[in-house]
Parts: sequence; structure tokens; C-alpha cells
Amino acid sequence: MANKIPRVSVREQEPAVRATNFEEVCYGYNAEEAQLEASRCLNCKNPRCVSACPVNINIPAFIGKIAEGDYTAASAIISEDSSLPSICGRVCPQENQCEGSCILGIKGEPVAIGKLERFVGDWSLENECKGCVDVTPNGHKVAVIGSGPSGLACASDLAKMGYEVTIFEALHKLGGVLVYGIPEFRLPKEKIVAREIDNLRKLGVKFETDVVVGRTITIDSLMDDEGYDAVFIGSGAGLPRFMGIEGENLNGVVSANEFLTRANLMRAFDEEYDTPIYVGKSVVVVGGGNVAMDAVRTAKRLGANATIVYRRSETELPARREEVHHAKEEGIEFRMLTNPTSILGDDKGWVKGLRCVEMELGEPDESGRRSPVEKQGSDFEVECDVVIMALGTSPNPLLKQTTKGLETNRRGCIVANEDGATTREGVFAGGDAVTGAATVILAMGAGRKAAKAIDEYVKSK
Repeated sequence: MANKIPRVSVREQEPAVRATNFEEVCYGYNAEEAQLEASRCLNCKNPRCVSACPVNINIPAFIGKIAEGDYTAASAIISEDSSLPSICGRVCPQENQCEGSCILGIKGEPVAIGKLERFVGDWSLENECKGCVDVTPNGHKVAVIGSGPSGLACASDLAKMGYEVTIFEALHKLGGVLVYGIPEFRLPKEKIVAREIDNLRKLGVKFETDVVVGRTITIDSLMDDEGYDAVFIGSGAGLPRFMGIEGENLNGVVSANEFLTRANLMRAFDEEYDTPIYVGKSVVVVGGGNVAMDAVRTAKRLGANATIVYRRSETELPARREEVHHAKEEGIEFRMLTNPTSILGDDKGWVKGLRCVEMELGEPDESGRRSPVEKQGSDFEVECDVVIMALGTSPNPLLKQTTKGLETNRRGCIVANEDGATTREGVFAGGDAVTGAATVILAMGAGRKAAKAIDEYVKSK
């Protein structure tokens, strides 16, 4: 029986080797492995995995085609709902979504849906399998702000509907958080991200880089002067948060956002680029999410002893289990139930350590996680040269400041309804700009919902 077949393991670089390079950790399935893993799927009549997927990919259908060896058909099925399968297969938290709902996971291991999606996505890129529909222009223009996952998903769906879509990107490279936020060893930029974006070009999507909407141009001018029928804001959340503790202005204290941008976008890890990052001998990353894992694993690869400091226990770590597992394999130290109280500096203004206090878990907070409570008299110090704050991010306030009628909430996030419509007519938003920092696939789901709502809005005018 299919459910008696053990889950097919994925080949990976050895931990001691990969901790010294930026090559991709996971090699993915080959065709034989993918077909064997696909044969485990029960093809449920009421597949819970589909409803658990934010973009509702027909998962049993594409897996069934893999089992048959028909990868072209598998690609076509995925492309109906996702424009970034190679990316999502690598970075989505499948354990909390599709795989977390797989019936096989109740008594055993769920189907490796993410790894199978990655296999199909990579096969499609290698074989130039476009998987896209014939497009008939409808004569309408839509502007998309930001080339991250929500913007790309929205643009893809709109282009397939016949819209003339232009994506405006503030940076010099396309991809948003996919390029500046996620390390090369988790998501190769040229091999995967650039080629996925190329598929949107083939759909007719136009791209303009180095355009800061709110400075170079405004949403008002796009709609009032340049003839765009609607605008989608997918600008993400790139404004870092800090703790507000003593010593945060010392040299050697950086946000994870800045650290990863310098490493990924400016290729600080590449000796051919004159853009190094100072990590010293020891780096402490404060936080426990995926961004914290990306930062600490990057610091390790840059040659530092790297440590995670997190105020809750390992059970409450919000990062993906796979990322935590990989970090531990690579020699990352985890100091759980630990909270910084101040950053210590030397007489030249550089970081020399972190003063912390031990924590214990109390009652659950609003998120359902048990609130950490400080243990009295438990202060101690950790020596380090660099402190990286990975405490989350907020949207940039620039768009609200320069757009008439666009409201934000107390966290600085754009106010939008379930379909992405904002308080400004004709302007829609989705992804981290609305929710705050979240996942790639949730941002894509928001982009797709907004595309549908934009189409309905334009047709109703």
C-alpha cells in the first residue's frame, strides 16, 4: 500500500562542508526519487492539503502526474495557481500548511509535497516548460509596487487576464525579499529566482528598477497622470525593529534586514565583490524566526562563532523545523529562555558583549504562546563582537505619507479588506505591507486574491 512506503529522504550537503560555503544545502529529488515519493500519495477524495495551501494548488493532481512520469502535465497543473513553484518548494513552511494537513502525517510521515513541487518547478525551468496560457490584451493597465512574492503573484495573474502590467521595484535587482532576505544556500538567485521572474517577462510583464514609489513617482501620479486603472502595493515590510535597550547604537549592532541585504544583494560572501561584512570572531543573533536562522547561518558561513539567543523555549521557536535542524547540524549554538537586557561596548564604541537574563515560561499570551517571565538575579554576560537583531519588521511609512486617502493601522500596516482593497479607490495591497512580516506563500496568496479583485474592479468601472 502507498502509505506503507517510507518517506523518501532528500540528499543534502554534509553539515561540516556546507557550513563553510554558500551553495544550496538541499539537492532535491531526482526523477526516480520524485516518482517513488509521489506514489505515497493516497489521492484523497477530500484533500485537506489543497485547502491548507494559501494558493490552493491541486496537489493530488500534480503529484499524480509525477507518479506517472508526466512532468509537463504536473507543471501545467501547478502553474494554474502558482507562478513560483521552484521558490515555494524551497521556502514555504509546508509542515504548517499542506504537509501539516496530509492524512499520512497522522500516523506517520506526510507526503513531501514541498520537495515534489520543487522538483516540478526545477524540471520546468530546465526544460523551459512555460505552462502559461495564451494572453489576449484587454487594453487596461495595472501598476504593481514591489517585485517580491505578492507583487509577482499578482502581476502573473493579471498578465494572464490580459492586463498590461508594470512592476516598479525600488532596488536595482528584482525579487524583493526573495533576493535580499533569503540566503543563497536556501534559495539560489540566478539559478532559480531570476529564471522564475523571466517566466513573467514571457507573459508580457514589464519591470522598472530603481524606482522608489513615493519619491521617484507617486501612486497618485500613476493613476491620475499615467493612465493606470489600478495599483497593487506589494512593497513588503522592510523597516527593522529593535529592542530599545542600552547599547543598541554601538558599532557592531545591526538589524538582520541590513545584515542579510548586504550578504545576499551585495554578495558580501563572494570574494569577487568588494562588499565585505564585519562579523568578528563571535556573533549573537537575537530572535527565533526564519530570519534569525538565515542570519545566524550566514554569520557562521562568514567565519564567526554564531549563537541564537531567544527568550522562549525551543518548543516556541517560530522558525521552520527544517531550518532549526540544519542550523544545529552546522554548529549553531542555541541559548533558549534567554533575553538581552543591554549591549556592552568597549572604549572605542564597539560591541564587546551582551548582558542577558534567564527567563521562564508563564501563562500564554495573545498568540497562544506562553509568555516569558524574567528570573530574578539570573543576569549573565555573553562575549561577542556583533549583535544582530532579528525581531521582525514593519512596512515603510513612505507610501502612506505620499498617497491621498491611504490608511494604515497602529503598526504601520496598510489597511485592506480580505480581497486587498484599501481605503483609496483603485488601490489594492497584500503581503507583508498589510500583514507585517509573514511567509512567501501567504504573500502570494494575497497577491492572487488582489488580482481577482482588481479585475472585478476594472470591469465594473
